[in-house]
Amino acid sequence: MNIIGGRKPVFEALTAGTPIERIYILRGTRGEPVDEIRQMARQKNILCTEADKHLIEKLSRNANSQGIVAIAGTKEYTDVDEILSIAAAKSEKAFILLFDEIEDPHNLGALIRTAVCLGVHGGIIPKHNAAPVNETVAKTSAGASAHFPVAKVTNIAATIDELKTKGVWIVGTDAAAQKSFADIDYSMPVALVIGNEGKGIRRLVREKCDFLVNVPMAGTFDSLNASVAGALAMYEVFRKRRGI
Repeated sequence: MNIIGGRKPVFEALTAGTPIERIYILRGTRGEPVDEIRQMARQKNILCTEADKHLIEKLSRNANSQGIVAIAGTKEYTDVDEILSIAAAKSEKAFILLFDEIEDPHNLGALIRTAVCLGVHGGIIPKHNAAPVNETVAKTSAGASAHFPVAKVTNIAATIDELKTKGVWIVGTDAAAQKSFADIDYSMPVALVIGNEGKGIRRLVREKCDFLVNVPMAGTFDSLNASVAGALAMYEVFRKRRGI
């Protein structure tokens, strides 16, 4: 089962139209956020059931569910053209994330949360060797994953070639790169590549990037967490496009 736990993630899933089969609420739980969830569930004809603490903990795998869990359908993935069309509909230059084998769902969720906050139009993940958009991602993203279009592709390198034919420039984050992430002009359509937590961007993907950038650091530690480095790079795109 795909479980969404927590008041905000469940509320965001309902708002985004995520397919939900049933919602369980801890017996006796009250308050405005809970009432809003109940009301939205009624409007959408989703069964809302009161449950005891044992069932809530079992469904949420003992995570902090705040007394609410929803059984959701599988994440509905989109395709690359749909993500590009979202940017076109807003009359904006495409801003896409390419997740190159991000394996930790907590990192994926954190990246998606930042992406939604900074106006990224969508993300692309590989079908294999990568975290899916599951309940952990939904929880870590505080429900933002329900609003974030994600395409799942067989081959990231081939997808980069496809994006290039459509005028998208590819910027890879790499701790060993000589150029700073602040040195790039992000006014063009851009896809930002975030690499694996341990191995970074794969060789073939790295070779296909138009630019490789690093995040300058003052300390002796060699690299940042993938979600932190990705957040800094995303904010730089956001900042430069708005002249901040």
